[in-house]
Amino acid sequence: MAPKVKTIYVCSSCGCTAPKWCGQCPDCGEWNTMNEEIRTPTSVSPKSVGGNMQFSAAKRLNEITEENTARYDTGIGELNRVLGGGLVKGSLVLLSGDPGIGKSTILLQACENLGKKHKILYVAGEESAHQIKSRALRLGVKTENLYILCETDTQYICEYMRTESPDIVIIDSVQTLAISEIQSLPGSITQVRESTNLLMRAAKSLNIPVFIVGHVNKDGNIAGPKVLEHIVDCVLYFEGEKHVACRILRAVKNRFGSTNEIGVFEMCEQGLLEVTNPSKMLISGRAKNASGSCITCTMEGSRPILAEVQGLVTTSGFGNPRRMSTGFDYNRTAMLLAVLEKRAGYFFGNMDCYVNIAGGLRLDEPAADLSVAVSLVSSMKDTVVPENILIFGEIGLSGEVRSVNSCEQRIREGIRLGFEKCIIPYHNKKQLSKNWSDQIEIIGVHTVREAVIEAGGSF
Repeated sequence: MAPKVKTIYVCSSCGCTAPKWCGQCPDCGEWNTMNEEIRTPTSVSPKSVGGNMQFSAAKRLNEITEENTARYDTGIGELNRVLGGGLVKGSLVLLSGDPGIGKSTILLQACENLGKKHKILYVAGEESAHQIKSRALRLGVKTENLYILCETDTQYICEYMRTESPDIVIIDSVQTLAISEIQSLPGSITQVRESTNLLMRAAKSLNIPVFIVGHVNKDGNIAGPKVLEHIVDCVLYFEGEKHVACRILRAVKNRFGSTNEIGVFEMCEQGLLEVTNPSKMLISGRAKNASGSCITCTMEGSRPILAEVQGLVTTSGFGNPRRMSTGFDYNRTAMLLAVLEKRAGYFFGNMDCYVNIAGGLRLDEPAADLSVAVSLVSSMKDTVVPENILIFGEIGLSGEVRSVNSCEQRIREGIRLGFEKCIIPYHNKKQLSKNWSDQIEIIGVHTVREAVIEAGGSF
């Protein structure tokens, strides 16, 4: 007797299932996300000790031998940095980002170096072999160990991996894969989850590293169930605007390295080029003798990066002044304005205030507070902050400047790029392990008012 077909409704946002359609997901509360899926139950025989089913035996921890943990060199230093030193054997790496951000481009560029020693299988579900060939010629990829497979059947791809035994596999993209036994469309919650599970088991059993390209939805999150990020070993996310050449590759999850590292790239006609000195690139276009401009230093993992903070304060023409920020948290901007009014005596109540981080970078750590506050006061007073000053520190609600981590690394980055003066929290200055007076002038401040005076003199 044929198994009975069952119709259910699955939320495309969280994966919640319901027996009937409803306008709002009962779990996550999203509207119009319940999609129809048809499932055919399969009969599963119960496990029994006396049956023919094979069980894996547990091992003592000290009996497990440490295997060779050598990593594959992708040939792209920034990609190696984000992966934690290179591509680990048997790992499953999910690469996601906005359309056209450069996901397929960076993987195809990595094939040029990986193909010198390893056999690479590129599974294309969205492009034809001729399209990939055309893009490879434009990027200068000429390796002979790159094999193109235009296939969307997940089971066939896993079987192909077992028979041909490639060294590295690239799946572009997971939203195009499907399992024939599952009665739902490619890209659905079930298809994406089960296809990723199959690829994960194949990668672990064959010890083959697999790159998976994943699309994003309209909210910028990875399309598919949240469990997709739990299945893979590493989640990389491409950030950047289409009209900005700078691209940032960030590790959201990494079982084999740090999740704080970033890679910086620049998009050009030849593809993605590494930016080995992002600080110089981000502050190279700074305007001369312009008020409201200030340089700060942020830590991205173990890498210090200098960024230009721009503030603009103008008289408001309406009853309610505007507050806008790009690359910096809006709520924190409002808090800093309140602290400047209450603790430092600068009134912004009838002025429009804008904050922008140049170069498309986003500053999330509190160490950028002091530079944002100085740039806003500089614009309001129309007084220029000298170009040779580096400013960083966290601001509290009492107007105090609190200490930040990795202070010496930030100072070294400022010295390397020619800065002559550095305004930092007073407690950080006391904890410095060496005397920096012969290389840079360091000023420790207790309050935001002191920092503003030291930065502008006549503020």
